Amino acid sequence: MTGEPSSQRAGVQLRLARQARGFSQQQLAGMAGVSRQAVSAVEAGASDPSLRVALALSRALGLTVEELFGPAIPEPVVTTRPLAPLGSPGARVGIAPVGDYFVALPLSGGTVTRAGFAPAGGRVAHAADVAPLGPPRPTLVVAGCDPALPLIEQPLSLLDPPVSFAWWPCPSQEALSLAAAGLVHVAGAHLRGQSGDYNTGPAAELLRGGGEIVGFCSWREGLVLRPAVAAGVCSVADVAAARLRVVNREPGAEARRVLDRELARQRIDGRELPGYSTRVTGHLEVAAAIAAGLADAGIASEAAALAYDLAFVPLTQERFDLVVPAMHAGSREVQALLRALSSRWLLDQLASLPGYTVTQCGERLATIPAG
Repeated sequence: MTGEPSSQRAGVQLRLARQARGFSQQQLAGMAGVSRQAVSAVEAGASDPSLRVALALSRALGLTVEELFGPAIPEPVVTTRPLAPLGSPGARVGIAPVGDYFVALPLSGGTVTRAGFAPAGGRVAHAADVAPLGPPRPTLVVAGCDPALPLIEQPLSLLDPPVSFAWWPCPSQEALSLAAAGLVHVAGAHLRGQSGDYNTGPAAELLRGGGEIVGFCSWREGLVLRPAVAAGVCSVADVAAARLRVVNREPGAEARRVLDRELARQRIDGRELPGYSTRVTGHLEVAAAIAAGLADAGIASEAAALAYDLAFVPLTQERFDLVVPAMHAGSREVQALLRALSSRWLLDQLASLPGYTVTQCGERLATIPAG
């Protein structure tokens, strides 16, 4: 095939590899997560495969990019849009295609582990450039603070074809900002607007392109207490009176707003509350800090408190919704999410969590108009 244009040579090599394995163009496209038209165009020599398509096709055929397309395609490096600083070269990161871009999720802090190390999609090469460990797979990227979000991963993995899942734990305000910037497919949020409604107002302020609000769950939020100090504590005022040390959430978290509202209602200056300036990310992290003896009290969900055998005093009922920007509503990843939300397994898992209610899971609750 010497002398052939690179696009024609790549097309011939792809067609031969596909036929040798007995796949149709449609079958290969489904396995790789690309369109049949993309496979056809490459095989016809009409275009060179993009980096994403080359990685996906080679992985589906069990070959390296160089084995499938030859040395004309260099060692793959993709330029990403990071959700946070990626760290030094060699650092492990997650990679996911979101819209027309690749996003990178640093595997540090709360994103490193669930029950063990989370799988990496690549390693930092330089700045925002990442060397993939394999072709980036179709991946639903969700930002938000509800520790139940990773339960979505199981029903997504059972779809045909499957879709991977990546969770960026962060407060609701940050999740909406990431969605507005096009860095995540979905933002999980439980923010009260000025009118008292959940999520519609705060989401409309940021998502200028519009979007949809889809129900996920609701749960009780309140005071989480070390059992040894819980007797007689029924309110934030009791926490302040007893000079109990609190662990706080970061600015933009609804749990922090709940604490601030309770303090304001009792006319208590938060700066006088021991530990008010401390901050952790997430409900489980609040409970973990209290269980470790680093604090006496904090605001978190009932399920987080009971997961660590801590005392709980309910203060409010929170509704946690999934906010889908209009730019991603028709994407394969979001459509897979909408299917997964009707999974009987997912609904049973959510309902098994103390204080969780799932009657509106998967229901379209509101439309955010553009502009």
